[in-house]
Parts: sequence; C-alpha cells; structure tokens
Amino acid sequence: MKIRLTLLIAFFCSWMGTVFSQDIGLLAKEAENFERQLKEPEALAKYKQIIVLEPNNIKYLVKAAELEVAIGSREKEEKSKRLFFESAMAYAQRALKADTNSADANYAMATVSGKMTDLDIENKKIVAYVKDVKDYADKALSINPNHGRANYTLGKWHYEMVTLSGIKKAAVKLFYGGLPNGDLDKAISYMEKSRTIEPYFVTNQLDLAKAYKENRQPAKAIEILERLVKMPNRSFNDIALKAEGAKLLASLQ
Repeated sequence: MKIRLTLLIAFFCSWMGTVFSQDIGLLAKEAENFERQLKEPEALAKYKQIIVLEPNNIKYLVKAAELEVAIGSREKEEKSKRLFFESAMAYAQRALKADTNSADANYAMATVSGKMTDLDIENKKIVAYVKDVKDYADKALSINPNHGRANYTLGKWHYEMVTLSGIKKAAVKLFYGGLPNGDLDKAISYMEKSRTIEPYFVTNQLDLAKAYKENRQPAKAIEILERLVKMPNRSFNDIALKAEGAKLLASLQ
C-alpha cells in the first residue's frame, strides 16, 4: 500500500511538473507574440503570470523589469512613472537574489538604477544609483563580456558622465567631489560592441550616434542614423526613438 501511494505521489508530482512546464511554454510564446506586435502591456501581463508559476525564473524576471522600464518611460505623470520604475527595480532585485552571478540579473539592476536617476529623488539617492549603474554593469560584463545590453548600459554611463547637466550633475559633483571619470571614447567602444552583438537594438544605436556627435565625429553619427531610421520596430519605444534619430540626422546633414 505504501509503495502504491509513493508511486501515485511521484506520478502526480511528475504530471504537475509537466503541466507547469507546458503552461510556462505557452505563456512565454504568447508574451513573445505580443512583443512582436508591440503590445508591451499585454506581454508584461503574460510574463507576470510566468513569474507566479516560477518566482525565481531569472529570464522572465529580467523581461518583466525591461518592460516595466519601457512602459514607464512613456508615462507623463511622475507618480505613474515612479510606480513602473519601482516595480522594475523589484523584479531586478528578485533576479539578483536568485543568482548574484547572473549577467542578466546584474544588467537588469544596472539599467533600472539608471532609470531611477530620472525620478525626482534626493541627491544622495541619485548618486547611489549612478554608482550602482556602473557597479552592476561592470559585474555583468565580468561574468559575460559579450552581453550586448550590459555593454550598452556601461557605454551610456560613460556618455552621461561627460554630458550630465542640471540637478543630476550638481548632485554627482557634490557627493563625488567632482564627476566620475566618464570617457567618450569608452562610451563609443562599449556601444559599438553592443551594436555588433545586438544590431537591431535601436536605443543603443541612437545613443551611439549622439556619442559620436559629442565626440565631434558627425560623419560617423550620420552613418549610424541613416541605418537607424530604416530599422524595423522591435519595441513600441522604437517608433519615438527613430523619430528622434531622424530629427538628429536632419540637423547634421
């Protein structure tokens, strides 16, 4: 009797595991289809359903963080933007807690930290997030030097340290005793590597063009922007980014 009960329990557990696996596979496919259709809120809802089934699945925690950031970036009201970014941070922290040596999790922490500096927060927090961007991006690249988006994130950090203005620059200068050592050549190098790894990552392409413009290399900026405006839209934000790129291109020609 005990043997039969044990076998039944084992069969039930195996069956449940198969059901969960099938559910996750179906939800992931649905989420990916929504992303291809540029329906990011619907995709995010599917990823959240996966996370309920697998709370420590780093891949989908990172996807959720990325989409929270993407959607939040389009919000006009500060309160709504904050809710999305704080939710993104929660997912990134969960991914990092699941595996501190995950390049994806460290990249997610870096990119969300960068977005948190855009909120109206106290100076100490701005500086802490600025530091976190570099620390987590460095960690991601120490684990996987060919992580496309971590290369972009570190490149963007260098670019911003050179071009910071306003309140953020004052805060960073005050608490660092000067600006950290941002370097346009390093910014370009990291973004160029990201472009090689993820050639259709529009955000990187636009910021790379801006970095070349800042570095007084307009011909390179124009070359990148001419390609950028012809790229397919792979996220909803790509539409606005390409429009910004078209305006920048017109100003350089």
